[in-house]
Amino acid sequence: MQEKFPGSEAKATQLGLTAVLMWSTIATAFTLALREVSIITIIFYASLIAFISLGIILKMQGKLRKAFQLGTKSWLSSALLGFLNPFLYYLILLEAYSLLPAQEALVLNYLWPVSLTLLSIPLLKQSLKPAGFFYLLISFAGVIVIATRGDLLNFKLSNWQGDLMAIVSSFVWAFYWLMNARDTREEAPKLLLNFLFGAFYAFIWGITRGELSFPEWSGWASILWIGLFELGITFYFWMRALSLSSSTAKIAQLVYLSPFLSLIFIHLILGESIYTSTFVGLLLILLGILLNKYRN
Repeated sequence: MQEKFPGSEAKATQLGLTAVLMWSTIATAFTLALREVSIITIIFYASLIAFISLGIILKMQGKLRKAFQLGTKSWLSSALLGFLNPFLYYLILLEAYSLLPAQEALVLNYLWPVSLTLLSIPLLKQSLKPAGFFYLLISFAGVIVIATRGDLLNFKLSNWQGDLMAIVSSFVWAFYWLMNARDTREEAPKLLLNFLFGAFYAFIWGITRGELSFPEWSGWASILWIGLFELGITFYFWMRALSLSSSTAKIAQLVYLSPFLSLIFIHLILGESIYTSTFVGLLLILLGILLNKYRN
C-alpha cells in the first residue's frame, strides 16, 4: 500500500511515539497530584482543561460548532460516555493510586484488554475458546504476582482494596470502550462532550460531598499535565498518527511501550524501587494479551 503522502509514515510514527511518551508520564503525575489535592478536584479541573484544549483544536479545524449540534439521542449518549469516562473511570483509578505504589496501580490497570475480552462474552455474545481462556490465565497470573509482590506461597495481598480498585477501573474502561464503539460520531467532537459531562459530574459530586477545592499553586502543575497530556491534546496526536499511517495496527502496537516507560519515570521522579514482581507481572499480563490478540 502506498503512503497517503510522502513522509506520512514517519510523521505518524513520530506523533504516535509522542503520544505514548506523554501517556507514560501520567502514573507519575497522578501520584504527585494526589499529594496536593483531592481525587475529585483532579478530575474536575483536568476534565475542564481537556475540554478547553480539545475545543481550541476543534475551533482551529472549524468543527467546534458542529460538535454541539446534536439530537437528543447523541446528547444522552455523551452524558453516559462522560459518566463512564472521565468521571467514573478516574474516580476509581485515582482511588487505586491513592492506596497503592504507582507501579502497582499502573500495571494492574493495563488489564483492560483482558477485561474487554471478558465483557465481550455477555455483551457481544462472543465465545471464549480454550486457547483464549489459557491466555487469560497467563494475564491473571501476572495480576497475582503483582498483588502478592511475588510472595506466592503465603498469598498475602499487599493492599487488596487498592488492587481491587485498579482491576475494577480496567473493567470500567473496557465497558466505556464498548459503549463508545457503538456511537458512530467523529471521535474528537464526541470526546469533547465527554470531558464537558465529566467535569459536570465531578463538580456536582465535589460540591455535594464538600471535596472540591481550588488547588494551591503546587498542585496546578500536575493537574495541568493530566488535563493536557492524559485527557486532552495527546488524544489529538494519537488520532492524527492513526489517520496518517497506512497501518493502524503498526501504530497501535506502540502502546505496549508505555508501561515500561512509565516504570522508568516512576523510578526516576517518584523514587520508587521497581519490584521484580512488578516487572514479571507486567510481562505476564502483556504476554497473555498479545497471544490472545494474535490468535484472533
